[in-house]
Amino acid sequence: MTIVPAGATAVSSPAEVYFSRALPSGRPLRLGGRTSHLARAYARRVIDALAAAVPGLQIEYVPIETSADRHKGDLSELGGKGLFMKEIDKALMTGAIDAAVHCMKDVPGDVPLPKGLVFAAYMQREDVRDAVVFPEGSEYSNLAELPPGAKIGTSAVRRKAQILRKYPHVNVQRFRGNVIPRLTRLDEEKTVDALVLARGGLAKVGMEHRISQVLSMDEMCPAIGAGVVGVQCRASDEGIVELLQMIDHAETRTHILAERTMLHGLQGHCNSPIAGHCHTTEDGQLSLIGMVFSRDGATFAYAHEWDTPDRAFELGAYVAGVLNRKGARDIIAGIPH
Repeated sequence: MTIVPAGATAVSSPAEVYFSRALPSGRPLRLGGRTSHLARAYARRVIDALAAAVPGLQIEYVPIETSADRHKGDLSELGGKGLFMKEIDKALMTGAIDAAVHCMKDVPGDVPLPKGLVFAAYMQREDVRDAVVFPEGSEYSNLAELPPGAKIGTSAVRRKAQILRKYPHVNVQRFRGNVIPRLTRLDEEKTVDALVLARGGLAKVGMEHRISQVLSMDEMCPAIGAGVVGVQCRASDEGIVELLQMIDHAETRTHILAERTMLHGLQGHCNSPIAGHCHTTEDGQLSLIGMVFSRDGATFAYAHEWDTPDRAFELGAYVAGVLNRKGARDIIAGIPH
């Protein structure tokens, strides 16, 4: 509380303005997210950005364990990667939290967002490339060195398809879990010869030193929304929407619009190996790549188109149409769901 001398005019600080407009009770902003080290690192980035935008703003992180975190098997058994959001969405809709942090690559494209929730901010996109990690003491340093039958662990059907497309002689196995526990299992259990993980995620949890190989975009097209943290809130909370918009990165929002429009147009499901990436070229054009693979990577559809930044939605819809004309819908239909 600010004490104003008698006769003086009270001048509210930016923090006080948002405390009264977004949080009338004066309590901290409750920011929800998953319980993992990586989720907390993403939340820290959001908290730091908000603190820089509105000095003095009080923020409390509320960790929420999701169904996907508890289930150790194949996510498709329970309904797909939307399980990374289910409990967090419920907390947001019931008012237990004011905003939620999500990795956009974990936001499904085959189901609509819960009614009344909006992504008010997208943080500036970070590294989208994938990386290879070998067990401590391994004789290998890149995927090309692995012998026939070598076992590679990953949790993503997108990665599996692209690995098998280039290295059909290896054995790709499901290897789920949070980043640090996965690395511990890699070193201690010795059940796989290598892991493929997000480079940005490894860096966020201080494990960048474990990276032996960074895969280029040509070797591994990223997931839709890769490298982007989205902040969601209730559309009716106008003060919180306005607050979060202060940390929104406009160019990243444009890229996400193009990518997710393409994803919706493909009508894929949680078992669909779909990849795509939008960026702005040096001459100011939007460039959007889209790829759809069979499970083994042997069959795929590819499209790469350009348009102006004000036509992100149209670009995404057009690339989805091109991919479908090239057989993407048939590839997706042929994958068990």
